[in-house]
Amino acid sequence: MLDPVPISRTGYNRLKEELERLQKEDLPQVMRAVAEAREMGDLRENAEYITGRERQGFLVGRIRELQGMLSRSDIIDCTKVDPDRAQFGTVVSLLDLDTNKELTYQLLGPDEVDHTATGISIHSPIGRAILGHAVGDRLSVETPRGDRHFEVRAIARSEFD
Repeated sequence: MLDPVPISRTGYNRLKEELERLQKEDLPQVMRAVAEAREMGDLRENAEYITGRERQGFLVGRIRELQGMLSRSDIIDCTKVDPDRAQFGTVVSLLDLDTNKELTYQLLGPDEVDHTATGISIHSPIGRAILGHAVGDRLSVETPRGDRHFEVRAIARSEFD
């Protein structure tokens, strides 16, 4: 059995909604399109059939991936975590000591991080380094772009579970 992976309620619900959409809408739609393309004749030169089968394979793979993520999820209510130290679900404000910029991250699980938002995986180099620190602590992180240095400015509970 795989180790449980922490996830927020919001992240869990987002993955579950994606799974349901893929199973109930996207996959049946692609399967109908593949069936229609199959009726057109020679499958070796049927672009609609080939493209449909590739899309179907992708969707089946994503469905399995989501099922795996959900089955190993350990749902954490981020509105109830203790903000004394940085831990899963807390929102941490940092000062980047190299650039003098303020950064704010919510520490989240790897299955729910949206790389365009302010979430950061607890398994990433910076996320791992932040864990366990308190306000005022300084930390150094070895990243692919070189060493980075931060000071923890604030830690808060998330407003979202």
